[in-house]
Amino acid sequence: MDASDLKIINARIITPAGIVDDATLLVNGGKITGLTGKDTDVLATNVIDAQGKYLSPGFIDIHVHGGGGYDFMDNSIEAYLEIARLHASYGTTAFTPTTLSCEHDALLKTLELYEQAEPLNVNGARFIGMHIEGPYFSMEQRGAQDPRFIRLPDAAEYQDILQRSSIVKRWSAAPELEGAVAFGKYLSNRGILPSIAHTNAVYEDVLAAYENGYTHITHFYSCMSGVTRRNAFRYAGVIESGYLIDDMTVEIIADGSHLPPALLKLIYKIKGPDKIALITDAMRAAGMPPGESVLGRLDDGLKVIVEDNVAKLPDRSAFAGSVATTIQLVKNMITLADVPVTDAVKMMTATPAKIMKVFDKMGSIETGKNADLVLFDHDINLHATIIGGKVVYSV
Repeated sequence: MDASDLKIINARIITPAGIVDDATLLVNGGKITGLTGKDTDVLATNVIDAQGKYLSPGFIDIHVHGGGGYDFMDNSIEAYLEIARLHASYGTTAFTPTTLSCEHDALLKTLELYEQAEPLNVNGARFIGMHIEGPYFSMEQRGAQDPRFIRLPDAAEYQDILQRSSIVKRWSAAPELEGAVAFGKYLSNRGILPSIAHTNAVYEDVLAAYENGYTHITHFYSCMSGVTRRNAFRYAGVIESGYLIDDMTVEIIADGSHLPPALLKLIYKIKGPDKIALITDAMRAAGMPPGESVLGRLDDGLKVIVEDNVAKLPDRSAFAGSVATTIQLVKNMITLADVPVTDAVKMMTATPAKIMKVFDKMGSIETGKNADLVLFDHDINLHATIIGGKVVYSV
């Protein structure tokens, strides 16, 4: 075999078939070129001795707003690059930048800057497409989304956006709104994932949406209906619908605050690791000290207080954002929800990759895939992040 760019030895490699102990991984040209059960005599430019640590596929975060003091709604190239760099230092190797409900022109600017920033992003997590969150939401379930911009789906608006930009890969909306089913069908026909979010839908709404492309639920349990009463009769809400529709995928903020351990265990028990993606839903305060921060744009965003590892409204009446990191999510699922390490990793790698239709390139350690890797110890402490065979972070 030819010489390699990178050889990682003495690793516990997490593969689709299970954990391979005392293994060696070979990387060349940014791709995984080989995996053996022991060290080989193949020469390599760089050699990393894992010393028995876990070697995992890189973590894929399909819902992130910011970090390191920046938000994508800041509408600057610097924000994109610094957020990518910050999250790479916590194990993220690929992610979907996510917007908030905003003016039409501001959204177009955010999408434009994605395309400008992507070729400059050489030291951070890869961009795998934009996630538009809003503005087609239920006002009653808007959460921290700005009510000034909440509105019904507008075909002229969303068609204009999607004709101008090809980097939108998912869009979250409330499926019960007038025009939302047609919106979902339009997205699905263009290969974009419609996702259910900030919604007061009942089961019948969700089922109709699912049949028209809404196969995923955004931040499960947050800002959505459970069992409700209408004219004295009970109706199943979005939460129950997520459980009832077997093939519906869900994403969860496993920061230990948005969902307590009992709910993490329940979701895992019912949906399983193949239908759950772990997400940070991180805002600008991720990776920053506790204290005051802003959700959304600095000039007119929502002021929040970060304490107890979560962002809260100033009056502390509700959560207003997450400051989670991907390595923390994996650790929490293991320590709080009693999930095996292989399943916790799957929910942070293979499952989100499949949801975003990038599993052919990333999400598992297999020959030919991107050499996007994470090295962490048995206490789930991060030791290195590798993107395209390049170490972008190490301790």
